[in-house]
Amino acid sequence: MKFHVLTLFPDMVLGALSASVVGRAIEKGLIGVEAVDIRGFTLEKHGRVDDYPYGGGAGMLMQAQPVYDAYRHVCGDRKLRTVYLTPQGKPFSQKMAEEFSKEEELVLLCGHYEGIDERVLEEVVTDFVSIGDYVLTGGELAAMVMIDAISRLVPGVLNNEESAEAESFHNDLLEYPQYTRPYLWHGKAVPQVLLSGNHRDVAAWRLARSEERTRDARPDLFKRYCKKKQAIEDLSRRKREHIHIMEALKRGKAELLFQDGANIMVYHRECGVILMTAQDPASGEEMLEALRKDLSKGKVPFKAAWYVVSQDFLALRLQETFQARPCGTFLQACYTRREPLPVRHKDIRRLSGEGPLFLAKWEEAWKRDGIGPTDLSKAGALYGAYLDGHLAGLIGQGKDGGMGFLYVEEGSRRQGVASSLEAYLINRQLDWGWTPYCQVPAGNVPALALQEKLGLYLSGGMLQWLRGVDS
Repeated sequence: MKFHVLTLFPDMVLGALSASVVGRAIEKGLIGVEAVDIRGFTLEKHGRVDDYPYGGGAGMLMQAQPVYDAYRHVCGDRKLRTVYLTPQGKPFSQKMAEEFSKEEELVLLCGHYEGIDERVLEEVVTDFVSIGDYVLTGGELAAMVMIDAISRLVPGVLNNEESAEAESFHNDLLEYPQYTRPYLWHGKAVPQVLLSGNHRDVAAWRLARSEERTRDARPDLFKRYCKKKQAIEDLSRRKREHIHIMEALKRGKAELLFQDGANIMVYHRECGVILMTAQDPASGEEMLEALRKDLSKGKVPFKAAWYVVSQDFLALRLQETFQARPCGTFLQACYTRREPLPVRHKDIRRLSGEGPLFLAKWEEAWKRDGIGPTDLSKAGALYGAYLDGHLAGLIGQGKDGGMGFLYVEEGSRRQGVASSLEAYLINRQLDWGWTPYCQVPAGNVPALALQEKLGLYLSGGMLQWLRGVDS
């Protein structure tokens, strides 16, 4: 990902971002930061970029011409997403950081003085963003805050890949208290539960402390969290059929669009999927009407939408009213025990940086073996099993949270590689406090047998995937 910062103080931006995590990410080529000096594009012979505002008033205003030419220098004829940092913008949030992190390039425009001529803002800016209800001397500090928050969501930037999964605002909860050595400091001891070694008790303690903190400090977030928690409880009566919706809410990846008891519709932000379940056709119609309203308001990006539904009548109505196209029927399997599974083959590593040729090789293997076309770019993380230093198989964690992309090379089969890969990923997800699950094509007998062998429970009903007509 590359950031282009349009600024009057490029050294300020580059100097601050050259340190710590962001600096290391720049050195590794994981992100790029270009600071473009707006002053270098002025046509005024003394280098001025500002002038008095028409109509009078205090202060000076940045002129349109140098800002526009600096923008054109970066974008050429392209239309890049461009953020203007201003107190009048939408409040910056973790959700917004996640959205911006999906862009390949992002332009950040830093104002100064009393702001920038409105005409150039109308022409080039796509997003107006504020980092708080206060005024700074310029947009540079705000731009650096955004770059820091967005960069840490780019794959590979954080050394500990789990850091971004459980932290402040991850699931509408503030982060729990944390402790390190020494055990006793100023007469205060580390809570005993954190020394117990019982992962379930530790997780419960941390959740309770997060809930307390959020309730007291951020009642707005806590109210939203309680709605999601109630939805999860309503769905838990049929956990195997609804685990994909429950985990999307639990992991903080989805927003509630509709909730009426066990009639629930959520939007999975990270992969643009709408997940739906309804108890009867009448409730389904009410849900689809709510969806139409959300689409008309732009709350849900229709062109990016996939649909995952649990009932035939919902699938039929989506085809009739939204021209959605059926893409497959799946059984859902989930691992509900908390005990980790044995992993026979120990040399399993997270894969990164293998490039398009690596992905093409595995996708071609899937196609050759009749598994069907699979897009590895939809994987949030890939893990490979090595036999004698050779990559023998891989498994992925989809951006929707489910396990998938499991494949073992023909020469390495019947050696327990597939079981080791899935058990490894199940254990990782258990450590994160997740309930591991996967969706298996209804006719894939070997894959279904593997789930039963590992102790996963299969759903009684089927899930249907449908694709939006414009996606």
